[in-house]
Amino acid sequence: MERSYDVMIVGGGPAGYTAALYCARSGLKTVVLEKLSAGGQIALTEWVDNYPGFDEGIDGFTLGQKMQAGAERFGAVTEYTEVLSLELTGGIKRAVTDSGVFEAKVVILATGATPRPLGVSSEDTWVGRGIHYCAACDGMFYRGKTVAVVGGGNTAAADALLLSRVAKEVHVVHRRDTLRATQIYHQPLMEAENVIFHWDSTVESLLGGETFTGLRLRNKKTGAVSDLPVDGVFVSIGRQPATQLVEGQVELDGAGYVLADESTRTNLPGVFAVGDVRTKVLRQVVTAAADGAVASFYADEYLAEQG
Repeated sequence: MERSYDVMIVGGGPAGYTAALYCARSGLKTVVLEKLSAGGQIALTEWVDNYPGFDEGIDGFTLGQKMQAGAERFGAVTEYTEVLSLELTGGIKRAVTDSGVFEAKVVILATGATPRPLGVSSEDTWVGRGIHYCAACDGMFYRGKTVAVVGGGNTAAADALLLSRVAKEVHVVHRRDTLRATQIYHQPLMEAENVIFHWDSTVESLLGGETFTGLRLRNKKTGAVSDLPVDGVFVSIGRQPATQLVEGQVELDGAGYVLADESTRTNLPGVFAVGDVRTKVLRQVVTAAADGAVASFYADEYLAEQG
């Protein structure tokens, strides 16, 4: 079956559904292609405390559902289907999916990015219940508690600094003997009295029974194994942008994110990138939603210029 739209949005997270809301509200025939469920990564977040308008917070799954309902109220259509390939050049763009072919004059890429996992057994079991991938999202749940940050880059350093202001202790676990983060982070971390470093160490396994209790570490140089009791751990070893569908068509940066500035435009006319999949400084629900609104503006402008 072949379906034609003005705007096709690939991905149903906050960026995708905000774009859908604005596009549909502007009278554009809009479809969202989502393979799992509304909300993207936030659907897996136990509680969202930093999205405006919810003074007591909201669980991520419900927030995703509300975003979907808001877009569909103005006529946006959601198709639960997996996109197998994209053809983004030319005036009409095509998405081949497991339920047919979709066509549109504009494509908004909202495929997101996923945190790199530790890769240890039982990791999935503890996601949201001791294992976290966003300190800005979940750090406040550990006020006065003991946490660990795994990683040594800029994100890990920033996470450790943020957590040092709310947690009792922050243990930084890094596989090297010095941080890879830029120098600006080094002195504040070294001066923080509640930040403890575990150099040359990797996470061997996760500890816990009914609740999460800590990490088992292995020193890479000595081979020594030790247990580190913590209430929670924040994994900050990078993210993986979901750009496999657009490689070779849309320009990517060195880390694999779509090159799109604050206008959300890509190198291809009529193709925009929003949310975590694009090159940007801060990846949060609120910045993803902002991207969606911006993309709708330029998508409408592009369509008007095409006549």
